[in-house]
Amino acid sequence: MSNVITMIPVRMASTRLPNKPLLDVNGKTVLQRVYENVKNCVPGDIVIAAGDKVLVDEAQKFGATAILTDPSLPSGTDRIAAALKEIDPNGSKYDIVVNFQGDGLNVDPKVNLDLIDIIEKSDCDIATCGMIFKNREDIDNPTMVKIVMGLPEGETEARCLYFTRAAAPFIRDPQKCKNHNFYHHIGIYVYKASSLQKFVSLPVGILEEREALEQLRALENGMNIRAKIVDNIKLVDEAPADINTPEEYQTALKWIK
Repeated sequence: MSNVITMIPVRMASTRLPNKPLLDVNGKTVLQRVYENVKNCVPGDIVIAAGDKVLVDEAQKFGATAILTDPSLPSGTDRIAAALKEIDPNGSKYDIVVNFQGDGLNVDPKVNLDLIDIIEKSDCDIATCGMIFKNREDIDNPTMVKIVMGLPEGETEARCLYFTRAAAPFIRDPQKCKNHNFYHHIGIYVYKASSLQKFVSLPVGILEEREALEQLRALENGMNIRAKIVDNIKLVDEAPADINTPEEYQTALKWIK
């Protein structure tokens, strides 16, 4: 059985919703709710990779382990890799690393159990997930990232060939094409521990820079990413999966108790 660690990257900087990790959601901070959701579901150790000392202090209040990382790190992926290097400098303690976003207070951590299983059975570098697009206008929206993969009929998991902001793959002949689905990428990642460290050591990719999608760096360098198509990622259907705006925060207050 694999040794799993869940890393929760979090930092205070948020232009649309200041102090987001410390916002109170009916008696608990966003950060505490995320941590407790993960603890109740995902096996193994949990560590908060914090970009600010105030977040380390908050984590200690509710009994979580937190590592202070360089606030200038460019992404959450770099943050969890840096914290993991401090906890496990030889890279020998953990086999699999779950990256669970620090603002995902309404994301169901159970989705990571399937992604852990994918890595264990396929030995891919990275596992992620997606959902079938329901609305055509969402497919054309560049903020909603698409997964390009050859998913056989009746199956829910396949290798990712590309990620793009464009509406892809193109359907040349709708009459002959059996699968008309487009897949919305959900930015949840589980890594082989060795693959995570390899990934952050690589330079920014050409396609990554062009589309502003860091997962393309992995594909450009021959890493294997597999995706699971899921029906739902929320704990409470009525609330947003994560909070990025004051409006989403107010909705979360209504539904998350």
